Amino acid sequence: MPFKTTLLLLMSFVSLVGAQIKTADLAAFQERAAQFHSVITIPTFETTPGEVAATITRTIANGNAALDKLGALKTNQINFTNTFIALDRIDYQIALSANRLSLIEVTSTNAAVRDAATEAIKQLSEWSVGIDYREDVYRALKAFAATQPALSGEDKKLFDDTMRDYRRAGLDLPKAERDEVERLRKELTGLETDFENNVTKATNSLVFTKAELEGVPEDFLAQQGIKTGDDKYTLKANITFHYLMVEDNAKREDTRRRMAIAQCNLARKVNIPLLQKIIVLRDEIAHRLGYASFADYAIETRMAKNSATAISFLESLKKGLQPKYDRELAEFRELKIKDTGDTNAVVNYWDWRYYANMLKKTKYNVDAEQLRVYFPYQRVLNGMFAIYQRIFGLKFERVNPPYKWVDNLQLYAVSDAKTGEPMGMFYLDMFPRDGKYNHFAEFGIIEGKQLPDGTYQRPVCSLVCNFPPPQPDKPSLLSHDEVETVFHEFGHAMHTILTRAKYSRFSGTSVPQDFVEAPSQMLENWPWDKKVLDSFAADYRDPKKKIPQEILSQLKASRLATYATYYRRQLSFGLMDLALHTQIHATNADEILPHSNKVLSDVSFPVPPDTAFVAYFGHIIGYAASYYGYAWADAIAADMATKFENAPDGFFDRTIGMRMRTEIYQVGGSRDAEVSIEKFLGRPRSIEPFLKRIGATSTK
Repeated sequence: MPFKTTLLLLMSFVSLVGAQIKTADLAAFQERAAQFHSVITIPTFETTPGEVAATITRTIANGNAALDKLGALKTNQINFTNTFIALDRIDYQIALSANRLSLIEVTSTNAAVRDAATEAIKQLSEWSVGIDYREDVYRALKAFAATQPALSGEDKKLFDDTMRDYRRAGLDLPKAERDEVERLRKELTGLETDFENNVTKATNSLVFTKAELEGVPEDFLAQQGIKTGDDKYTLKANITFHYLMVEDNAKREDTRRRMAIAQCNLARKVNIPLLQKIIVLRDEIAHRLGYASFADYAIETRMAKNSATAISFLESLKKGLQPKYDRELAEFRELKIKDTGDTNAVVNYWDWRYYANMLKKTKYNVDAEQLRVYFPYQRVLNGMFAIYQRIFGLKFERVNPPYKWVDNLQLYAVSDAKTGEPMGMFYLDMFPRDGKYNHFAEFGIIEGKQLPDGTYQRPVCSLVCNFPPPQPDKPSLLSHDEVETVFHEFGHAMHTILTRAKYSRFSGTSVPQDFVEAPSQMLENWPWDKKVLDSFAADYRDPKKKIPQEILSQLKASRLATYATYYRRQLSFGLMDLALHTQIHATNADEILPHSNKVLSDVSFPVPPDTAFVAYFGHIIGYAASYYGYAWADAIAADMATKFENAPDGFFDRTIGMRMRTEIYQVGGSRDAEVSIEKFLGRPRSIEPFLKRIGATSTK
């Protein structure tokens, strides 16, 4: 890019970042939507256990009435609209309640409401399983299928996927076998909800002295709620940034070990017995449906298609990373020998983050904590907004939420910058508190879809994150990793909001699970680009100070220097997940914990003795047998990122951004993911950019 063009581009971004996001009137935003034949709906949240219970009763009653109507259709009345489209509309109405209650479960400040939401979700999930086994509904769908309709595009995909789902539910089995599958699935949903709720509720506070926390940044230790006595500091193993502060910085090995063991045992007592039942039930269901394993059952609808492909993919990456992984471990060990004076030093599970951080400081002169001053939360947020508004052709405006579940909640309206068309809304719940979901995620609340009158329901979603909160004397300051995280999670929000899929089952992020992370993982590349960072990253004490190029270059080099270690850990999660879902059955269910620990230890660092990491691994529920999808999607993301890297305006390129919007975000799951990827790339996808990025040898 010519220097003058670059300079003008950066100047425009500085002005964008410096400007405040404008405010919008909600009623006016909704009125404008009507001009575009769209609907903007603000969800009404339940605030008492009674309201939660009433919602579930009403949702199930309305669902049953609609299903009864569909199931009562006579053969001569049946058409595509009153069967397949009607079922999608029923599912959509159920999802409105399920999505809202799922968000309440992890964000409400009232424990009784959170518990009520958990029970309501269990009830709704069990009832929802029964929908698959409504013989009257299936009869109506089969009657339409028998007409051999000439469908195309999204209509045909809805038809094909719906009929596939009934086969996968066992509707073609004899009734007694089908009934047993239904019973097992209903039992499973309750156990899965309990497992996830236990992860959210799990907490473990550790008390340290100042001496035990040597090396941990003073700014962190001074935060409200951490210094709890004269020489008493209370940290929570379940709060990610507490955990990472200790693992990355605490000089004393015993301190790091205590924190690691505490986190690895979160939810152990309650979730290991549940997981034994969950894995066995999944295995039994899969076998009754004719699959060799639950992994084969789950992956059938993904891009990988079967467990053998997924396992082979991860194993090939593991092998390709081995030479670099060995070199990284040797460097960590040398640092530990120098640090401790012990020539027999072993790098343990609780050591690797500390010595990776030390390597960055000593060899690459990068102190991640010192970089926080360049990333004040609100400036990062405004900078990201400016970038996403530019490349995706959007406009963001602040809206006063009619209801706040927490005081610092924010709500934004999203419009098309060129036409003014309202696209949707998103909430931001960004800082930790007791009882809240303790990781980082995007939650869909209202999905996009075409309504019966032809208008389009625009989406609403929420980011639920746990960034370091602001302090009395300084703003919330993010690490570079946390900047990556917010770019990633907001990518999911864009995927949700920019949809134009006709049917809710294809809306936004409703894509194959081994593709869903790719568009967001691709956006993690933005905070590594100097021009991008210069558009918003500045020392909060002196905004004229930007991150020097040499520091960013060293930061990139330090990332590559430890990437094999990081990625082997990711692969260990995926291979553990696949091992449990291919090798554990009713006869060896008591081996779940030792087997999961063995796989984790074989692929990455040996887990701390007598711990149960898998009990706190929430992805074992939502990503059942599909955690491999993170690496699978990362390979796609690295390839997709090359389109921006090679574009005239780089990561600010509007043309490529709009292609991303139309070929990936807009279509959602309404067509095959491979088609969407190839249309965006303009060629078949390649794994080579990914292998280059992580420093792996070719898998060919």
